[in-house]
Amino acid sequence: MAQWDRLRQLPAGYTQQLHELYDRDALPMDVRHYLSAWIEKQEWQRAARDHDLAMVLFQVLLENLDIQHSRFIQEESFLMQHNIRRYKQNFQRYLDDPCALASTILWFLEKEKEILQSFDLAEQVQFLRVEQETMEISSQQDLERRMAGLKNEVQCMEHAIICLEEQQDEFDFKYQTHKMEVVVDEAMKKDQIKILQLLVNKLNECRKSTLSDLNKLLDRIDDLINILVEKELVDWQRRQQKACIGAPDSVCLDQLEKWFTCAALCLIQVREFLSKLEELVGKVSYDNDPIKGQNPILQRKAETLLKDLLKRSFVVETQPSMPQGKGPLVLRTNVQFSVKTRLLVKFPELNHSMKVNVSMHREAPQIKGYRRFNVFGTKTKALNMAESQNGGMVADFRHLSLKEQKSGGGSKGGSDISLSVTEELHTINFDTVFELKGLSVELQASSLPVVIISNSSQQQSAWASVLWFSMLSQDTKDVMFFANTPAAPWPKFGEMLSWQFLSATKRGLNDAQLEMIAHKLFGKQQNYDSCKVAWSKFSKENAPETFWVWFDGILTMVKTYLEDQWREGLIVGFVTKGKEKSLLKKKRRGTFLLRFSESVIGGITFSWVEYTMTGEPHVNTVQPFTKVDLTQIPLHEIIRNFQILETENIPENPLLYLYPDIPRDEAFGKYYSEKTGVDSPYMKYIKTKLVFVSKETRRGSSSTGSTSGIQ
Repeated sequence: MAQWDRLRQLPAGYTQQLHELYDRDALPMDVRHYLSAWIEKQEWQRAARDHDLAMVLFQVLLENLDIQHSRFIQEESFLMQHNIRRYKQNFQRYLDDPCALASTILWFLEKEKEILQSFDLAEQVQFLRVEQETMEISSQQDLERRMAGLKNEVQCMEHAIICLEEQQDEFDFKYQTHKMEVVVDEAMKKDQIKILQLLVNKLNECRKSTLSDLNKLLDRIDDLINILVEKELVDWQRRQQKACIGAPDSVCLDQLEKWFTCAALCLIQVREFLSKLEELVGKVSYDNDPIKGQNPILQRKAETLLKDLLKRSFVVETQPSMPQGKGPLVLRTNVQFSVKTRLLVKFPELNHSMKVNVSMHREAPQIKGYRRFNVFGTKTKALNMAESQNGGMVADFRHLSLKEQKSGGGSKGGSDISLSVTEELHTINFDTVFELKGLSVELQASSLPVVIISNSSQQQSAWASVLWFSMLSQDTKDVMFFANTPAAPWPKFGEMLSWQFLSATKRGLNDAQLEMIAHKLFGKQQNYDSCKVAWSKFSKENAPETFWVWFDGILTMVKTYLEDQWREGLIVGFVTKGKEKSLLKKKRRGTFLLRFSESVIGGITFSWVEYTMTGEPHVNTVQPFTKVDLTQIPLHEIIRNFQILETENIPENPLLYLYPDIPRDEAFGKYYSEKTGVDSPYMKYIKTKLVFVSKETRRGSSSTGSTSGIQ
């Protein structure tokens, strides 16, 4: 199908992009529409460099417009006659530079392809997501059906208990009546005893049936609890762990709370049924009464299930985090942090009655020098429904802080394992007691392992430890993880890196960017899936040249100065010098791209292509700009005012088209200040424009506002 025909069939969101694309006079949508077949058959890329071909296409374009004009005269379409005539007049400005017209049309066609590619990608992602969500929804729907079936069975059991009680009352009434009556006739007396025996046999069978049904009901609850705690809760805990390091996973607990509460209520009702049976057997019993033998067993079973469910229902909903921290799970001594616990079994009658206590070092490892801390602040809070937006039972600790124990704080004995401060893992523990209807259960929950630092300079290294642990370990109590640190498989590692950009800027890393990073780490490989990154290569406390220092420097720079441009896709970013040259050499003069420096921490540079007199492409690169530069002058203003002083030539800006082929001012125009040149408010930092010296001595710079030069 022709490209234009595909574009016209796209959903509304994508056709809106198309309308925005053609909301300009460079190439009117009417021209694109009526000449679509002809436009898509031409070699616009070659014409952008070939003046003769460009002139031929320019002339044919005008002829085609004449044909369309004649057609609208015949159709008496007055408005379209006027528009076509105006479009033809506008195109006359390309008479002296038909290559510019070819470049313009090529740019529009490339942008159209990007819209189609984004639609195709969205369709593929949606297909995979729908497939995955279908499985998840199917699983959830199955669990919902089973929960509904369980509630129905409990209601049926309630009715069965009522019927059993009525049957017992009938037997008891007739038995008591028989005892009170004086029956002389032996035959009649035998008949009455026979009737009573039939009634007691019937009662006995009913009791056996009820006990059997209760046992089956408990087995069914056991199966559901197993699904809840071993699958659904474990899946949520893993999602939460990944979300802490930037993964876009849902960590909402509402559905789990609904299921946990349902299971707990059913178990409490079963315990009440068993208590009722105990009450019934106290009124009427007989030899080999099945309730006497089986009821205690069922009661223990129900209590065990309920206790196990309650113990797993106490969780840390929001992991410990500081307001100004790099991310959760990194805490600093004497700085306040917050953390929230939640009870997934929601009983309104327990609102404000369960007290949660905070502590540390429930089971601290015996490592020489391992630090210990005391918790300060409001260390006891009641679980309540007021502090939760959705009415959950939560205890929200907002003003806790940690202080290191002074005397005898660190372990003096223990193993010879040595961990750095940012490799020490600690957990914050929470305790409470569930008390309801004669049941008392101690509940405990622990945070994910946290790294505790004493000054801000340790924050970068501490966050690296959090990333590594949360990426690789699902044993959330393994505080000795860094005693024998595993390597990270590239697929997990690359995904984690993408999450950092996604969470910070709402745009992750694409495959090409990840491939550049893999190339930097492992060299050229056919496939990186089997490659692994060692912990020592990723991060090491106080080491200035680790991968994480380099990557985090870029992330911080983008988040602080270039977030909008990154999110919009204007920055290629992660691309090697070799790849950069191969990309630019295929483009027309003045095409430039932005990439992150591989040698300067937190640096960004741009390169552009020029062509020699013999037509050979030559790529130039400026020295990287860092926060020192970007704090004074935004990158878009640097690009806007950048000029090179050629020998005996007027200074000119060599940056004309942002890769792949976007006019510079169209790409960055929205970010420009209203004033231009020396009138720009940013020019107070630059006494002259950003003018670089000629090719012969390009490592110098005549700018007083930047130390960047051409490499």
